[in-house]
Amino acid sequence: MEEDMFLTEAQLVRLTGWKLKSKQIEWLRHQAIPHRVNATGHPVVTKAAIEGRAETPQTDRKWTPRVLAA
Repeated sequence: MEEDMFLTEAQLVRLTGWKLKSKQIEWLRHQAIPHRVNATGHPVVTKAAIEGRAETPQTDRKWTPRVLAA
């Protein structure tokens, strides 16, 4: 079974000490832990961010039409 790449809600509560999502986000920002906020307003933290592993970098490639690329 593949391990989930994100912390569970229970793990976030244990990490931050807060059940309120706004307090969790505040704590994560204060601790400079990389996270995103999903559509429901809950913080999403990767396990790699907590374990100190390097996450795969996102490339900032922009689309260029073939006419201009040549």
